[in-house]
Amino acid sequence: MEMFAGMSIRKWRMPVSALILLAVSWPGFLPAPNNSSLAAGNSYKEDFEKEKVGGEPKAFASLVGDWYVTDDKGAKVYSVDGRKWSKGKVASGVADKSRAIYGDRYAEFLDRVQAFAYFPLTIYKPVDNFKNGEISFRFKGMAGRIDQCAGIAFNIKPNGDYLIFRANCLENNIVLWKYVQGKRSPVKWAYRITTPPGQWFTLTMNVRGKKILGSLNGKQVFEFENPDPIDGKVGLWSKADSVVYFDDFSVKKE
Repeated sequence: MEMFAGMSIRKWRMPVSALILLAVSWPGFLPAPNNSSLAAGNSYKEDFEKEKVGGEPKAFASLVGDWYVTDDKGAKVYSVDGRKWSKGKVASGVADKSRAIYGDRYAEFLDRVQAFAYFPLTIYKPVDNFKNGEISFRFKGMAGRIDQCAGIAFNIKPNGDYLIFRANCLENNIVLWKYVQGKRSPVKWAYRITTPPGQWFTLTMNVRGKKILGSLNGKQVFEFENPDPIDGKVGLWSKADSVVYFDDFSVKKE
């Protein structure tokens, strides 16, 4: 590991797929956290209260984007900060103009614009292989003109392929996305699901073999039968200029 001394993972100029390959296949690249997880059997939980503000939680390895612990009214939370990405790169009126042209489907237009293809990703180190069980976290959208995304990255493969189950505080929807060979495409949408900025919500995903179930604040809002069983690493995901707080991240393996 000496060759990586002094280097920040999130600043490497290399494809995300290459970073994921290192993260999931190189022994020691994602060292086990040192008592940072509240683990009981196959259950894991992170509340970030013992972490240092401004630093990265011991249980996570950020591969893309700016992720760090911050203070939220006296409580410590995990934050993704996309403000540096947005400065000088995107006109503030792009989202509004796209919405005026495409209506409820404006996000699909934005997603096809290559300039917006920036997807922060952080991997959860304690869980090597998630197949069946539950992943959950609380999230609160804080800022972002283009997006305020909070997502679960899962089924993360060594070649960089993975799935994302995400909410967006600006779009009133929940979507399952897939990445295959570096290209992102939607799998299934759930519309008319509101998660306004500035409020806490709980996003939960349950996996039973090939079946993926999604809930918001305990109410099921999503169901999908995946072509293949789920099998891989997990983490958190966001997009573009999102500033989102995460808390009470948990994984229950079955």
